[in-house]
Amino acid sequence: MSTAVEAKRTLTIQKNKETGVAEVHLHINKTNAYTLDFYKELNAAIDDIRFDPDMKVAVLMSDMPKFFSVGADINFLKAADPVFKTQFCLFCNETLDKIARSPQIWIACLEGHTVGGGLEMAMGCDLRFMGDNAGKIGLPEVNLGVLAGTGGTQRMARLVGHSKAIDLNITGESISPQEAKEIRLVDRVFPQDEIREKTLEYAKNVASKASYAVTNIKLSIMNGKEMPLNAAIRYEGEIQNLLFRSEDAKEGLASFLEKREPQWKGK
Repeated sequence: MSTAVEAKRTLTIQKNKETGVAEVHLHINKTNAYTLDFYKELNAAIDDIRFDPDMKVAVLMSDMPKFFSVGADINFLKAADPVFKTQFCLFCNETLDKIARSPQIWIACLEGHTVGGGLEMAMGCDLRFMGDNAGKIGLPEVNLGVLAGTGGTQRMARLVGHSKAIDLNITGESISPQEAKEIRLVDRVFPQDEIREKTLEYAKNVASKASYAVTNIKLSIMNGKEMPLNAAIRYEGEIQNLLFRSEDAKEGLASFLEKREPQWKGK
């Protein structure tokens, strides 16, 4: 009789019920080079957080010094056949798409090198914060004769514009955190020794806001960006109509007029 061997855990989730912030810590290996097992865990972690109404913000971070992630393990990919690799990329993309549809705000805290699939993972999050001495960030897949197939060409184009996305993808060049901020690939750059603290501070601040409004702001932006402007404006109005009717909207107006801190209910 065969005995099932439990796979090594590649991430852990730490939830803080008081702050409403969930931390997802990556600890796959020295460079966080991942295989399918990791993405299965990440997929389950996203579901775990999505279904927890106490969690308002999730922070994706690495426990490995000097690396957020270098992407997929090259030996793993080399050993796989093309059909498997295609399905692997599809599963990774489906997992990252769930982040966009999650009610929580997801922040990638980049304290080390963020390249290849590591950057694709970060681009799947709503926001990216990086340390000013975190290392390089980029998509070097062209140097392997392929493209960044876990949303690298598509998500990057939507973040930095089409011409810059083509430039970075066809050269395979990595850039600095400062350059990444200039082109809007990352949203904020903090001093290296403060990046984790500042990211969590930001997360706690967002988690303290009216979560029903925050979730719908994300929904309005994520869905509206693919619509023509006139349709997106109408969609925004429908979302606003829902918010006007919410208990949090009533509380927000009342607390403002009464000059007190609001007591949000998330509905």
